[in-house]
Amino acid sequence: MAYIEKRVWQHTDESGQVKEKTAYRVQVRLKGHPTVSKTFDRKTDATKWAQKTETEIRERRYFKKATAEKHTLTETLDRWEKDALPRFKDQAKPKVHIRYWRESIGAVTLADLTPSLIIQYRDKLIREGKSDSTANRYTTTLSRVLSAAEKDWEWLDESPMRKVRKLKEPRGRVRFLDDDERARLLNACQESHNPDLYLAVLLSLSTGARRSEIWGLTWSQIDFNKSMATFHETKNNERRTVPIRGKALELLTEKSRLRRIDTDLLFPGLDPQKPIDFRTAWENAVTKAELTDFRWHDLRHSTASYLAMSGATPSEIAAVLGHKTLAMVKRYAHLTEQHTSAILERMNSKFIG
Repeated sequence: MAYIEKRVWQHTDESGQVKEKTAYRVQVRLKGHPTVSKTFDRKTDATKWAQKTETEIRERRYFKKATAEKHTLTETLDRWEKDALPRFKDQAKPKVHIRYWRESIGAVTLADLTPSLIIQYRDKLIREGKSDSTANRYTTTLSRVLSAAEKDWEWLDESPMRKVRKLKEPRGRVRFLDDDERARLLNACQESHNPDLYLAVLLSLSTGARRSEIWGLTWSQIDFNKSMATFHETKNNERRTVPIRGKALELLTEKSRLRRIDTDLLFPGLDPQKPIDFRTAWENAVTKAELTDFRWHDLRHSTASYLAMSGATPSEIAAVLGHKTLAMVKRYAHLTEQHTSAILERMNSKFIG
């Protein structure tokens, strides 16, 4: 129940005159809940607040709202960065995102953090030159933070990110090596001052593994009896096993006969317990091969493209690359279509005419 108590008292104004002052103190008492109160100058305001508050308490929303008013976004970001972020493999980019939200709207309380405010500062990123994809990464980090505030800490009744739509992103790029480019790159890698670059690139091309997976590969991940490599720490946190075949397996077998005993890494750096950084050797090889707009990650695109052109289905490509859904491999669909077209053309030419 809500109780409104009228209070009247006298006070002296600046001119020295004695006047009456009226206020309305509201108390909302519901069984099983703490009593809440607030004072207003007008009875109509007091009545509206009493009705609204009683409804929110009955629907178990009031006290969460009160909690949200006590915590700022900065406080929320700080807690998530301290408690949750250390569990992420890639922490550098989320830290950039956290810094942006902290500097932009960190002083806002969670109760005042609205979808429109988030969208306003997301769109500011785009005006400053960020792509739609990058802006989505910023809001994804914020969504994780607010999800923890809602579900884990009970600082929020509902995350405002539920009403923030993701921006439409362009289809992912497909940059892969044609036959001539691949030959030039592999030749440049063979001639590199880094004796391990050639094998690392071959492993990337033949397995479709990510850069971090190849650079950090260990001997204990290799099963020579089955000619397989197992990647335990992957981007989607699911273990993946892929076959190693051809020249890559041949070179890997040779290297295993001369493996170092002070580390389990295939490609140790100056510190044998840390992976090597191939960046300088890689950039030199790309330059020598006269490749334009080609990154290490494009070796993975090359593998997927070769699979598509070899007749692999989207689900088979996804299995090799370790994608949870087929959405990521749709970019290679046109290559599969080309392969299917060629097969049908040969079939029609031979049997139908």
